[in-house]
Amino acid sequence: MRQLLNECKALFTNSVVVITVFGGVFFYSFLYPLPYAHQIPRSQPIAIVNLDKSQTSYQLERMVDATPQLHVVERVHSIEDAKDDFYNGNIAGFLVIPHHFYRDLAMSKHPTLAYAGDASYFLVYGTVVEGLSQASGTLAAQVKIQHLLNRGDALPQAKQTLSPLRNNLKPTFNARMGYVDYVVPAVFVLILQQTMVMAAGLMGGTQKHSSGYWSTASQRTLLFNRTLVLVLIYYVLSAYYFGGSFYWHGVNTLASPVELSLLLLPFLLSTCFLGIFLGAVTPKREYVTLLVLVSSMPLVFSAGFIWPMESISRPVVWLANLFPSTPGIQGFLALNQMDAAWQQVADQWTQLWLQTVLWGGLAWWQFKRNGRTLPNIANDGAFSQ
Repeated sequence: MRQLLNECKALFTNSVVVITVFGGVFFYSFLYPLPYAHQIPRSQPIAIVNLDKSQTSYQLERMVDATPQLHVVERVHSIEDAKDDFYNGNIAGFLVIPHHFYRDLAMSKHPTLAYAGDASYFLVYGTVVEGLSQASGTLAAQVKIQHLLNRGDALPQAKQTLSPLRNNLKPTFNARMGYVDYVVPAVFVLILQQTMVMAAGLMGGTQKHSSGYWSTASQRTLLFNRTLVLVLIYYVLSAYYFGGSFYWHGVNTLASPVELSLLLLPFLLSTCFLGIFLGAVTPKREYVTLLVLVSSMPLVFSAGFIWPMESISRPVVWLANLFPSTPGIQGFLALNQMDAAWQQVADQWTQLWLQTVLWGGLAWWQFKRNGRTLPNIANDGAFSQ
């Protein structure tokens, strides 16, 4: 018990590890979702160049302005004026309604609407194009129905001819179709892993250049205490992520606390052992932070939620499956966001336990090989040595 208290005291009195564990987790819980606070771009400012000046073209202007994606901020008389506003950053793009727009519609000649915008901002550009497509498609449908009515068809028959199929589109697992629901649940799992690896690795790297109460303690006791302290701390931080933080950002939380706790146990154990192993195998403790930073982006893109695993090369998949984040992200997304049954995440749970054995064995073997006790941090001064 005394060694366990010493381990807790050493961790909580060290500013570097405290900032890494608590500062990193809480900081990212607010910072990372911030760019996605509005979920998807809306009310993008555009200008309209109406060269037709017909009643139908003005109707199209009103329909474009009524879409949630677009907001018509000005109507200019020439393309050159619209270009100037665009280059000055006043608008996201502009729509050009050509001459004889109404006449070509009446004669079924399919007039061309032109839109100019900056496609390098692909989210903004896609939003504007989506809004224009909806408005122009609605107007085209109205014109088509009017042609059918003029031909003598009844209104129900004209609607059936125009669209024989009815779509009932219902997004599953992401009802808001937003980026917070898509990105945050997966990335938060990675943040838990990376900060825990850094904390355990920094604790391990420090002991190589210092001594303390761990010098006389057994390796087994130190390993148990180190793992117990970090796992308990990260159980609390995980509860904050999967509970309060998800609730604050409006992310689905469908899994029961018991199921989340069961899946968290091998995830946190394997992550802790991975960090301890890196702290022991790297010659300097700073290398642990470097490895974590370098590996973050590859682990995100190979976890299977950005691209399907089937679209990723097999060697990359095999390598990604060596780290807890890959089965962890897949398991937590299925359990907490997709309301999967426990049997459906049994493979990820088993894989995490196998990783626990793998990284735990490597951590133990590395310290036995070095002939040293398990690493620890005694105080802040150890980091300056």
